[in-house]
Amino acid sequence: MKLPVTVDGAEGALELLRSASGCRFRWNNEAEREANVLAVEPGVYSVLLDGRSYEVRVEETSAKFLVVVNGRRFQLEIEDPRSWSRKSRAGRGEGVQPITAPMPGKVVRVLVGVGDAVEAGQGVVVVEAMKMQNELKALRAGTVLTVDAAEGATVAAGETLATLSGA
Repeated sequence: MKLPVTVDGAEGALELLRSASGCRFRWNNEAEREANVLAVEPGVYSVLLDGRSYEVRVEETSAKFLVVVNGRRFQLEIEDPRSWSRKSRAGRGEGVQPITAPMPGKVVRVLVGVGDAVEAGQGVVVVEAMKMQNELKALRAGTVLTVDAAEGATVAAGETLATLSGA
């Protein structure tokens, strides 16, 4: 799963990979890394990365996290595609609008083509996840720029399925 992350105002992408022995991840498409993470108490973690030990404290504030690693403070904003809501995206009225998969699944139908005009609330792609079909809709009127989804394809959470231009 890829997550858009902002650390102290700098944007990046964190790709989480699974592993039985620890936490595998990739930051900004760099080499894959592995860390062992142990929750010591709520909000406090012991992290072993590249042979070094770190104490990590995490405090959640409104839409951000305050993370302290060995005494150094960082402010993180993480956009989790699984926590998508109309309110969280409502303010995005300009620019390119990506249509992303909210969770892993299978593309059942692609409802638009490149160059099509769409209205706010119009269906763009239908993804089946956990035996339920989810119609992903345009949040505002615009034009379809790309369609990256193909019927029958398996998709990961956060994967871009189509992009729309602003009205």
